[in-house]
Amino acid sequence: MSKLKDIFIEDSKIAFDRKHRKTINFNISRYDESVAKGKQRYQNLDLAKKRASFVKDTVVGNLAEHLKTFEKNALKNNIQVIWARTGEEAVAEIIRVVKESGAEMLVKSKSMISEELELNENLEKNHVEPVETDLGEFIVQVAGEKPYHILTPAMHKSKEDVAELFARKFNLRPGSTPQEITRFVRGVLREKFTSAQVGISGANFLVADVGGILLTENEGNGFMSVAFPKVHIVIAGIEKILPSVKHLPLFLPLLAALGTGQQLTVYNSLITGPRKPGEANGPEKMVVVLLDNNRSAIAAEEEHYKALKCIRCGACLNACPIYKNVGGYTYNTTYSGPIGSVITPFLKGFDEYNHLSFACTVCGACTEVCPVKIPLHDLLLLNRKRAVEQNLSDFSWNAGMKVMGWALKKRQNLDIVNGNLKNKLAKLNPAILGNEKEFPQFAKHSFSETWKINLNK
Repeated sequence: MSKLKDIFIEDSKIAFDRKHRKTINFNISRYDESVAKGKQRYQNLDLAKKRASFVKDTVVGNLAEHLKTFEKNALKNNIQVIWARTGEEAVAEIIRVVKESGAEMLVKSKSMISEELELNENLEKNHVEPVETDLGEFIVQVAGEKPYHILTPAMHKSKEDVAELFARKFNLRPGSTPQEITRFVRGVLREKFTSAQVGISGANFLVADVGGILLTENEGNGFMSVAFPKVHIVIAGIEKILPSVKHLPLFLPLLAALGTGQQLTVYNSLITGPRKPGEANGPEKMVVVLLDNNRSAIAAEEEHYKALKCIRCGACLNACPIYKNVGGYTYNTTYSGPIGSVITPFLKGFDEYNHLSFACTVCGACTEVCPVKIPLHDLLLLNRKRAVEQNLSDFSWNAGMKVMGWALKKRQNLDIVNGNLKNKLAKLNPAILGNEKEFPQFAKHSFSETWKINLNK
């Protein structure tokens, strides 16, 4: 058993923390209500999903050509394009650009790919202060934590938790309202926006035919992170590509409806380069870092390439019964929930992360809600198959599966041991289902034995 699997099992005990469950279930329920309304705006939601799935399927199947088109058009727009094979290469290039600018502080809009790179930690090691400007990201940064959810970084915190945190860290009055906290953060960040030399963002989409990036957000911090600083650094996975600006009317409403229930996210910015001659605002320099980090290996997979169609809406996390019980931190990786369980073993290694694929009930809820029709539960089963083929399961698991396989092969094998003996064997490990559940009693006779007894009466 890997160390990370042990940690996952131990951290999963948070499922019995009633306060934690109440908080995330409340927050997810609010999203569920909004998303249900958002879906009603579609006359044929399934058709929109099929179209989006087809576009992304085509893109992932021909990544190289679409990326070349993006690079060619981006260069025409005076955007510097950097290709990074690994996270280490990406971090080194980003730090080089930051150092060249002379910045000692920079602002960041919400970006999970920067978490994948552990960018904040690497910047701090190089004596550069990163400031998160998304409200949720700002909250978890102040708390010294990582984002809890792909879309909602502070989903695990109630408004009372945030008020207590800000009273402790910034001497705000105890019990401050969300409005008061937001007003305070806005004041702090305005000063950071206007003084930062560098702004870092992700990209919801890379738009190949115009050589630009699409940022979608609800707070306005993302645009301010790129409008004020002199240097704008974009970090994007190579799978973020869309062939044409014509595809945005399909993808933007889907991302909004399935992610937050909105008709459209509040701010949608198509950025096609740095400030041009005669323009008063915008960065003087724009750099796009295209990150592979094993994504090309996923793209070459016969089935798993479909995971690269993900548009990071977070819907699969909100639908997953495992996520809703154990929460985001239990996964101990950047991308949590069903999509994270599928791709993390490819990004970080099956030997350490294959256990995530077994943290699944195979209910299919994630597949059902996915806006680009990724068969997530099928891919998780394929991950399990690969883990078995690579002999990554421990001895007790393998032995148990062999015993179960033998027992279920024939009815008479199950009936060799009667109910009384089965109950005695179950008592050898009374916590086999955990401390919160009792193992059910086996009947004295199995169903087939009872059937035969009744027939002979």
